[in-house]
Amino acid sequence: MSGGNPPYVPPGTGWPDDPAGAGTPVAADPGAVAALAASASGLPELDARESVCRACPRLVEWRERVAVERRKAFRDERYWGRPVPGWGAADPAILLVGLAPAAHGGNRTGRIFTGDRSGDWLFASLHRCGLAVQPESVHAGDGQRLLHTRVVATVRCAPPDNKPSPQERDACRPWLVRELELTRPRVLVVLGGFAWQALWPSLAAAGVPVPRPRPRFGHAVEAKAGDMTVLGCYHPSQQNTFTGRVTEEMLDAVFHRARTLAGV
Repeated sequence: MSGGNPPYVPPGTGWPDDPAGAGTPVAADPGAVAALAASASGLPELDARESVCRACPRLVEWRERVAVERRKAFRDERYWGRPVPGWGAADPAILLVGLAPAAHGGNRTGRIFTGDRSGDWLFASLHRCGLAVQPESVHAGDGQRLLHTRVVATVRCAPPDNKPSPQERDACRPWLVRELELTRPRVLVVLGGFAWQALWPSLAAAGVPVPRPRPRFGHAVEAKAGDMTVLGCYHPSQQNTFTGRVTEEMLDAVFHRARTLAGV
């Protein structure tokens, strides 16, 4: 590594909304992830434990190297450089599930879908649909607040090329499983095919009946999982928004539908 930026923010040193402290237990391997996730008594404890996880060496090395080297546009900023926990309402009716933090988005700001262009589209739509108090999410502690909604990622660390390996996805799964057990949302909105594929085993592991065969991903596709409804949504990536595969109207339609199904 090079540069003067530290590789990550030490827990409990004053970063806004940091859920962890110096005594938060750290998962050093997939077995510890499973044990620490299963024993978390509530969302605050779960958020703290996942925010200091070091179970996947490739992801740890990458997220911390990015935090040291930084993108030129953010060279004067300090990067979070740690796993990015779930964020939003403590008792959500709607759970929004994405792939993973962006290297210069959530990995920089410490909050999922915050500080990148995908998040710009996402939070603008959530605000228009009455699920966020602000149209922008810039950084942890910026006053943004989600209404009836919580946002999580299937993989909590920024992966190289936005592509976690199957082993990294599986190692991270217990965090999502416990989050599903603790929140039991009425509606899940899933951004993109990777998150869609990763969600179904997590639902099953959380004790939620899942359909067979597994539903195919598509925009605005709806599927039932026990008493939950799962909605597919194309990811608001730059490629999708630049090409018109995703429009503001398409995102808004999904979130309005989610509100109707959730009854909020």
